[in-house]
Amino acid sequence: MHFQQLIELTPTVDLISLYATSCRMEASPGIHRLVVVRRGHLLISTPGQEPAVCSQSFACHPEQGAYLIEVPKTKEVEYAVITYRMLPETSPWTLTGPLSTLSEIKIHYMIDELLRTTQEIHTHSIEEAAAQQFRKRMMLERILFIYLYESRIREDMKSTADSLEETLSYINEHYMLKLTLPMLARRAGVSEGHYTVLFKRHTGKTMTHYLHELRIEKAKQMFQQTNLLAKEIAQKVGYIDYFHFSKVFKKWTGCSPSTFQQALSVNNDQPTSKD
Repeated sequence: MHFQQLIELTPTVDLISLYATSCRMEASPGIHRLVVVRRGHLLISTPGQEPAVCSQSFACHPEQGAYLIEVPKTKEVEYAVITYRMLPETSPWTLTGPLSTLSEIKIHYMIDELLRTTQEIHTHSIEEAAAQQFRKRMMLERILFIYLYESRIREDMKSTADSLEETLSYINEHYMLKLTLPMLARRAGVSEGHYTVLFKRHTGKTMTHYLHELRIEKAKQMFQQTNLLAKEIAQKVGYIDYFHFSKVFKKWTGCSPSTFQQALSVNNDQPTSKD
């Protein structure tokens, strides 16, 4: 919704200031503030709300009331506050709360430019003043665009990571069922190709490799803890075809299921040595 709002609005910079200590920002109709952390982290809260930890940026909305910005004790912090308005003021601008970015260096460079433009560059005519105001507006628009765009990317990444973790939990609990790449990708809400890339990046293995390894480890545990036949164990860990199970088992362990079972039997029959 924010991008749709931004198309219809024009941001106007009123003030940009640097802070290193705690402060309270009173709410004024139509006045928005963007807090950008340049070093350290902050605690930001409104009346009646628990403080939110801010390590990158925070959008303060006038309808939320006054904001208390606290610097943690014994911590060195520097942050910039951009005070701005959105024109026309009768149009909605709902940006509020924590924002994140993958481009902090770029943001900090534009903050430096806004500070320099505001504090160091002196205009000598109405035309020069208008040009500087227009330049500040473009930089603020760029900053807002980066935060809106990249905050959405970060949320999508977090959502995808959570979905991938959920499918991993599903595999670990239902390894004995018929699990396919299309099914797991649908469960994670991504394409098969994207799921394959994410899975390999997260686990260091392909989905097939991960599943075979898990099933064989479960099979080894069953051989050690039960007296079930190899064919029964194969079915219990998800292999309908015993010959396929035997082939995979030998690839992972270096021996066939029967050889593995025999070795366990020999070891169990050996008498315990006495000191």
